Amino acid sequence: MKGDIQQQRIWAVQRFLNGEKAESICASLHRSKPWLYKWVERHLNGGEDWSQSRSPCPLTTPTHTPPEIEEIVKMVRLHLYNRNVFCGAQAIRWEMEELGVRTLPSIRTINRILSRNGLTHRQTGIYEAKGKAYPKLPSLWPNQTHQADLVGPRYLKGPLRFYSVNVVDTATGRCGIHPSDSKSGQSVIDALWAIWKRMGIPQNLQVDNELSFYGSPTHPRGMGPLIRLCLQQGVEPWFIPLAEPWRNGVVEKFNDHYQQRFLGKIPMATEGDLLTESLAFEQRHNRSYRYSKLGGKTPLKALEASNFPLRFPEQEEVPRHRLKKPLTGRYHLVRFIRANRKLNIFGELFPVPTRLEHEYVVATIDVKEQKLKLYLDKTQVEEYNYNLR
Repeated sequence: MKGDIQQQRIWAVQRFLNGEKAESICASLHRSKPWLYKWVERHLNGGEDWSQSRSPCPLTTPTHTPPEIEEIVKMVRLHLYNRNVFCGAQAIRWEMEELGVRTLPSIRTINRILSRNGLTHRQTGIYEAKGKAYPKLPSLWPNQTHQADLVGPRYLKGPLRFYSVNVVDTATGRCGIHPSDSKSGQSVIDALWAIWKRMGIPQNLQVDNELSFYGSPTHPRGMGPLIRLCLQQGVEPWFIPLAEPWRNGVVEKFNDHYQQRFLGKIPMATEGDLLTESLAFEQRHNRSYRYSKLGGKTPLKALEASNFPLRFPEQEEVPRHRLKKPLTGRYHLVRFIRANRKLNIFGELFPVPTRLEHEYVVATIDVKEQKLKLYLDKTQVEEYNYNLR
């Protein structure tokens, strides 16, 4: 039957091209003139398969996501996944906005793209290098160690784009949060100063390798704003290994709590709302949230039970960037030495002994001595001249 219909189209077109009138052709085949003209046009404009039936579906679907946008979604998701950071639909949309993509798909559309491409797998568990000792910081008393992270950009209805410096005391679970409209050096200083005025100044501050924290890759020895602020206040900064965010697991877990219990629930539209509600959430968490590791105590109850004295900033005024270069103090980088046996200090590479391959080491910069000292299991194994600029 299909062959008969196709042959009928061919005969009709041949008769028309031979000069026969359209009325006569259509009457003999019991077809309309539009039908005949359709196949004549197909013959004139088409290829060898012009007489074959085609799908009635439209060639383009206005509501279908363009292929190039779908590819961008897939590539951004892969990039975030490989960095071991949150790679859900919202994070992908934020990253696409940062990249300057003009046509941003909705969260629902991104989720559909991920689902049909099988990109819904999430990192599970915490990776630990088996058999490799990791130099964890102590958390025996309040403010012995703080973990800090820069969250953002995040968005509120308004629209309002913001970042937040989130800090957690690993001993008591107390938190400090401070939102700002940028992640500049001065914004980081403002945030830490405000948080320290409420939580107290820590002995150690552990952070990731965010550019806003360490300074500049073109000047790796320049000591960025966070490093300078910490050293001036007697705090030792610790930078976790590259691409291992779980090493800052306490604050990372708090960030999930912050997203779900604060950003996901509290309606805010202005900077004033954000600042007021951030402080209220911080106080609510410290006063009411109970930790099993604290025996069911809240962070403030754990602090009270410790009877440990806290140290606070001596001045009310926030230090201004660019801070003076410190003359004393130490800051540390924990690094995993790979097969190339190179130590990465903010992009600057140093050769290390063969026996350090596949080991976690601590690189300590002594500001007064202008030395870079390398430790394995608290034993110094190497030393380099390190002139700070």
